[in-house]
Amino acid sequence: MHLKALANAFAGVAMVAAACTLQACGPRSSAQPQMGPPEVGTVVIQPQAVSLTSELPGRTAPITVSDVRPQVGGIVLKRLFKEGADVRAGQVLYQIDARTYQAAADQARGQLANAEANVTATRLKAERYADLVKINAVSRQDYDDAKAAAQQAAASAVQARAALRAAMINLDYTRVRAPISGRIGRSTFTPGALVTASQTEPLATIQQLDPIYVDVSQSSAELLRLQRNLSQGHLTDAGRTRVRLVLEDGTSYPLEGRLEFTDVAVDPNSGAVSLRAVFPNPKRILLPGMYVRAIVTEGADPSAILAPQQAVIRDPKGGAVAYVVDAKGKAELRTLTTSRAVGDRWLITSGLRAGDRLILDGLQRVQPGALVRPVAVRPPGAAS
Repeated sequence: MHLKALANAFAGVAMVAAACTLQACGPRSSAQPQMGPPEVGTVVIQPQAVSLTSELPGRTAPITVSDVRPQVGGIVLKRLFKEGADVRAGQVLYQIDARTYQAAADQARGQLANAEANVTATRLKAERYADLVKINAVSRQDYDDAKAAAQQAAASAVQARAALRAAMINLDYTRVRAPISGRIGRSTFTPGALVTASQTEPLATIQQLDPIYVDVSQSSAELLRLQRNLSQGHLTDAGRTRVRLVLEDGTSYPLEGRLEFTDVAVDPNSGAVSLRAVFPNPKRILLPGMYVRAIVTEGADPSAILAPQQAVIRDPKGGAVAYVVDAKGKAELRTLTTSRAVGDRWLITSGLRAGDRLILDGLQRVQPGALVRPVAVRPPGAAS
């Protein structure tokens, strides 16, 4: 009896399980929740003033360079400067053996004294003869000879004075002086070396480093584009001459320079125009021959259209395109013309207008002509 009741209980449980299984495996409802338009982040395009710059490679160059060369020959007795130090114009750098030049100066001084004494004697004689010829005490010929002798003596004195001056100049040249102020390099001659006035190798070289030149090159095409934009009023030339530097290690040079010179010819080999900027260099950070990158301010665009770079994508041909939300709430694909990068944004010359809602986030969910749900987002780099 108990076995029969137990069997009936098991049968009931099986039926309930079967019913539950049939209910679970039955056909589901075909009604599914419908997805709305995809949400996209947008920013509104607004014109803004922006300063446009070009980054150009360049090299530093001394503003003045002068080779130190001997004007007279002789043995170098002393070097009177420290290599790599700053020197001033007129400072004595080398001492050449001056004994022979001193002797020549002394000889010239003696010859001048002799000539001047002769001038005195002949002048006095000519003056006496001038009085005597009036009373016929001497002949006219003797007076003329005395007068000519006085003039010859005066001329000889002039020659002797010039010879002394030349001898003194040569004597002074034995002290080799700095022709300009600046930093002097290594000495190529040591004490005991023989130098000559006609030698080709300089004793040393002085370079003026403060201020210092930075020579850069700009393509002629870029120069033409800049001139065209300025002439058409797209750019203003305010601050055109300001230049900043980035050094070889990536650091910024703390002082600002100015553009001073633009070459009048294009290099036929490179198609570039040379520009020259001048920078203050009081701490001698910039040395001649250093590679730098010059940030040249070209002008200011008072109503530039800038688009975040993450919103600009490339089509299969490499062209720049972007999505905007049109008045009907649909995604519209625009073809853009980009001019340059300004920080983390593109400067747009065509394809976007003021007031356009540019899609910034959610581009992977956007299809041309499809409805979207725009949500305003903060543009990159905006202050929080």
